Amino acid sequence: MSFERACALADVPTDEALGVTVGAYDVAVARDGDEVYALQDLCSHAAVSLSEGEVADCAVECWLHGSRFDLRTGKPTGLPATEPVATFPVEVREGPDGPSVYVDTTTTLNGVTPS
Repeated sequence: MSFERACALADVPTDEALGVTVGAYDVAVARDGDEVYALQDLCSHAAVSLSEGEVADCAVECWLHGSRFDLRTGKPTGLPATEPVATFPVEVREGPDGPSVYVDTTTTLNGVTPS
């Protein structure tokens, strides 16, 4: 695996995702309680940034059309989106400046090829 530092854990809000670039991809980093997730920052229905949507109940909502995506699986849980988005492995590592979020964009957890 090839993890890269995405952001400080403290930079990830509890009610929305944080958009970052990791490797070749724009990634939405989101929290649900103590868990941290990373998805491709691109709605599968329209070319819209998911990091601009709200996060609640382990899902991120696309702000444009209202589709919601499960943070664990990337699967849409509401129309109009019908295709999942890529989800990436995440590690939270302790560092000299506090905990940081690391993401591996060379592989996906759900088998979806990032676009």
